[in-house]
Amino acid sequence: MVTSTVRHPAVAGRFYPRDPEDLRTQARGYLDQATVLNQAPLRALGCIAPHAGYVYSGHVAGALFGRVEIPERCIVLCPNHTGMGRALAIMSDGAWETPLGAVAIDTELAGALKQGFPLLQEDSAAHRAEHAAEVELPFLQLRQPDLKFVPIALGTAQFDPLEELGRALARVIAARKDRVLIVASSDMNHYESDAVTRVKDHRAIERILALDPRGLYDVVTQQDISMCGFGPAVTMLTAARQLGAKSADLVKYATSGDVSGDRDMVVGYAGVVVL
Repeated sequence: MVTSTVRHPAVAGRFYPRDPEDLRTQARGYLDQATVLNQAPLRALGCIAPHAGYVYSGHVAGALFGRVEIPERCIVLCPNHTGMGRALAIMSDGAWETPLGAVAIDTELAGALKQGFPLLQEDSAAHRAEHAAEVELPFLQLRQPDLKFVPIALGTAQFDPLEELGRALARVIAARKDRVLIVASSDMNHYESDAVTRVKDHRAIERILALDPRGLYDVVTQQDISMCGFGPAVTMLTAARQLGAKSADLVKYATSGDVSGDRDMVVGYAGVVVL
């Protein structure tokens, strides 16, 4: 008997509440920041969302996901913080559990991506303890009850495979009749002062808003900006441009210092929508 892979939550109770009702209440509170504005949800091609503990970055992620129309299919690109597994790691089968229930992996879409970009390798090890995709799922679940997704963890810092993956994503998505949202999971600069972090982050955000994946890569790698998910962002921007993106908007920006009050050592968070 063949059994599908079920990935259990790795950071429930640490990055976000383990109790389903507590999680629902907290995430809904963050999402409601956007919905109270009574604006129509944006039909985005891609977005960038932070992935820290909800107490620090949940208000930024909620503001973003509350503004974006979430289709039934999403691709979630995340960095590989753990160093485990392959550099271009996809999961094509099974489901991911969160306290809000299971989210099925879109096997059909994952298969098309592997066929379109053979460097993607099947690898659950890269995802097992990685938090960066997991923390996005409760927001996506609350906004789209029929969600299916494809998780891809990127452990490479080389521009060429990131760009090539982005082009492959665009080809696969363009060939489909239904909509697919590309979510790039990333925090911004890490563990410098609030003042320095804001300057560095806005250099990176400027390139993101210009829909400039190469410029983002160059500014992050050459100006010592410790944006952990610049790879997912480069890939998402590349795909979005190929799919006809015309603009990007910064929905919300903050640092951990806005919550903790500690301005000496912070992490930056940006929510960006690409249209």
